[in-house]
Amino acid sequence: MTGAAGSSFRERAEVQLANARMRANVAVAVDQRERGRRAIFDGLDHAGLVGAAQAIRDHTLARLDRYLGEFARNAEARGTKVFFAADAAEAVGYVRDLLAARGVRLVAKSKSMVTEEIELNRGLAEFGAEVVETDLGEYLVQLAGEAPSHITAPAVHMSRGEIAALLSRRHGRRLPEDPEALTGFVRGVLRETFLAAGVGISGVNFAVAETGSFVTVTNEGNGRMVTSLPPVHVAIMGMERIVPSFRDLGLMLPMLVASSVGRPVTAYLSFVNGPRRPGEVDGPEEVHVVVLDNGRSAILRSAYRSVLRCIRCGACQNVCPVYRQVGGHGYGSVYAGPIGAVVTPLLQGRDRAGDLPFASSLCGACDEVCPVGIPLSGHLLGLRADAVRGKGLADPETAAWRAWAAAWRRPETYRLTGLVARLGQLPLARGGRISRAPFPLSRWTGGRDLPAAAGETFRARWERRLRRG
Repeated sequence: MTGAAGSSFRERAEVQLANARMRANVAVAVDQRERGRRAIFDGLDHAGLVGAAQAIRDHTLARLDRYLGEFARNAEARGTKVFFAADAAEAVGYVRDLLAARGVRLVAKSKSMVTEEIELNRGLAEFGAEVVETDLGEYLVQLAGEAPSHITAPAVHMSRGEIAALLSRRHGRRLPEDPEALTGFVRGVLRETFLAAGVGISGVNFAVAETGSFVTVTNEGNGRMVTSLPPVHVAIMGMERIVPSFRDLGLMLPMLVASSVGRPVTAYLSFVNGPRRPGEVDGPEEVHVVVLDNGRSAILRSAYRSVLRCIRCGACQNVCPVYRQVGGHGYGSVYAGPIGAVVTPLLQGRDRAGDLPFASSLCGACDEVCPVGIPLSGHLLGLRADAVRGKGLADPETAAWRAWAAAWRRPETYRLTGLVARLGQLPLARGGRISRAPFPLSRWTGGRDLPAAAGETFRARWERRLRRG
């Protein structure tokens, strides 16, 4: 992948692998979340719940145009303005025009991965607006000039010491490494933003077609402040983030919360049903929902359609051995981990992100924890096949595998390759392991030992046993 960093996954991964502190921080955080997820589902029919959630998502995706139309009609009947954006440029342009029409220069923003996807902050900053992230993790990575490193925990790669140092440096005062003190300090800093912002921006966890409502799920009160205090609220929503009814939402919300943070319920569920009505004391004067395509229609028509089931819980990241080692920034994309390795090439194009599907051990752990049953490992294999399809013998790796397949079809060449392997390893093998090897085997031994080939083949041992009677 070239991406914004202009580098490949391998190059970025090498940088991240050298950061031992980041790797330790990520490991502690994802292990804690995965333990919580297991505890929540212990004793429940996990497979049955996943099957039911998958059925809701598949039903909705099969009728997505119908439910989006129903949502738009019902939302507009409640006073919400709905805009369908074909791509990132249209979505950012709509928000910029809205700010310009109202003379707004300060925006309070809640956590939203889809706004990261369309680089909304950068687009509004170029327009001259100040966008302040109000989720604690998002605020920290914004101060650090970094992208979020996890779908639900943006600053998972930072230690409390690093956070204290960052806040002390940016705010010009010495702060202790105490989580409660740091949180209290940030809360005080952000309070003025909530009160002064002319526009609040959030994402959408789920939209409900039957009512025209949408839901935000947060662990902090900032999301509720963003959706209620500024006079104008704008929600950016991926077009797939919709459920037919509140009955369906009754399953999808617990599945999201349990899978993302390992708890039975989150701290804040905010339901937005339109602008403030006469007689109501709080809430925005205007509500806008931007429904974003940005490549999703193409995915909907493809063999990878089921990836649109994703509810952005981050459970696949928490169990992925690759993500655990390289963190989110190793992927060079908003979406990291197994879901990112699948969805990023589909959204950005294989020319920019075609190597991400190879950033996986294919262990299948992501398949087991996905609350909506996305076959992530199968999609990774499919994208790998797409990447090499058509290269033929021009690709060295393809040529090597084809030569290997041809050799192993014949008994005599099969035995010959075994002999060559046993003889070739003699100067390299020590104690049954090969720790260093020349290219291309060096790509393996650079990170792990290679088991040495046995000195005697199974066939030879079997024949010797038969001769002994």
